[in-house]
Amino acid sequence: MTGREPEKRGQGAPVRSAIVQLLSHMRDGKEIREYLNRFAQLDQERFAVVKVGGAIIEEQLDQLAAALAFLQSVGLAPIVVHGGGPQLNTALEAAGFPEQRVDGLRITPAEAIPAVRDTLTAVNLKLVQAIRDQGGRAAAVPSGVFEAELIDEAALGRVGEPTGVRLDLVAAAARAGQAPVLGCLGDTADGRLVNINADSAVRALVHALQPYKIVFLTGTGALLDASGSAISAINLATDYDELMGSDWVTGGMRLKLQEIKRLLDDLPLTSSVSITRPEELAKELFTHAGSGTLVRKGERIQEVTEFARLDQARARALITQSFGRAPVADFFERLDFDRAFVTENYRAAAITSRLEDAVYLDKFAVLDEARGEGLGGAVWKRLVSYAPRLYWRSRSDNPVNDFYFAACDAAIKKGRWTVFARGETDLSRLPGMAETIAALPPTLEEA
Repeated sequence: MTGREPEKRGQGAPVRSAIVQLLSHMRDGKEIREYLNRFAQLDQERFAVVKVGGAIIEEQLDQLAAALAFLQSVGLAPIVVHGGGPQLNTALEAAGFPEQRVDGLRITPAEAIPAVRDTLTAVNLKLVQAIRDQGGRAAAVPSGVFEAELIDEAALGRVGEPTGVRLDLVAAAARAGQAPVLGCLGDTADGRLVNINADSAVRALVHALQPYKIVFLTGTGALLDASGSAISAINLATDYDELMGSDWVTGGMRLKLQEIKRLLDDLPLTSSVSITRPEELAKELFTHAGSGTLVRKGERIQEVTEFARLDQARARALITQSFGRAPVADFFERLDFDRAFVTENYRAAAITSRLEDAVYLDKFAVLDEARGEGLGGAVWKRLVSYAPRLYWRSRSDNPVNDFYFAACDAAIKKGRWTVFARGETDLSRLPGMAETIAALPPTLEEA
């Protein structure tokens, strides 16, 4: 960690106005203002680290450059770290060094280093020029940032592990309003140039800078599940072991998850890793919903089975912040408590009671920032696993109802309420349960 207090960037009102104008179509103004306030507290170089694979530069250069130039246009200068896998494959093959890897690392003989240097420098300059062509400002830094030591010269040749980062080179460019574009070349204490794996370079840079956002730009734009669909959010605290135990998590995805976990392990809880496409970069950076896969360290979910163990003060504060209205004064006193699933920092919770022989969801509360972290989804997953037959209600104008309709098997509108059911096998019960639930007294104070 740098150990410094965050400094105000001071781009001022014009930049804030530009961000609002350019992003207002994505989400509501409240969300945009939240991100503006967050970014306003950061040093320029601590805004975001963006990792770009060589395939993206080769196949989606225009989209990538446009996305980075857009951030420039609103006064933000992310640090870009790029690889060059496809380009190195072509150049080294032509130079007589066919691709060979050990544990995912490219074997790099000393004789191949000139070709590696020239190829990665060319990739670096190509990306910098593309950003400039789109109206952005970028600084080419193909080497000199990463201090390194050889991993195993006998087995891998000139392949290095980063041991230090020269932050002055990065900070100078970022504070001048330029996006530093870093190549993955390092140098050892005795002056030898080494090839560094791009993910390892990102990890070293991230641990030195402690940035707010870490973004991996890939062709798929997300981590994919067993059916090939994008996984929107991963909470490592609750999902990692299950994912790593799944037979469909293999190869590149397995390595990527391990690297991301290693990356986040000693970063603040607020840090995250996003995997998205170049054209979705702005949406990923500035919205809760984002685009692609958001991976956070996350929080463990506590299953509270005894009412005395529920922290009522923290639960009340969570409900108040989540709904914008406080629970009625005697909410907990009249609650026929069944169970609660609560994140360890009380930022998301599901509180249930019993209604006849079914589980009734009294409150599902999630803080705004926790929605973007996938905590609400993690709590919901635990809830429905516990309660295969579940009922709940929501005001018919509740913006969360889109999620509820997707999650339920049946819904009945009763006055100002919509009553939802999931897992009910006896459909004849639905009308009576809906009447009972709609008639329950209010649980929140009136606005």
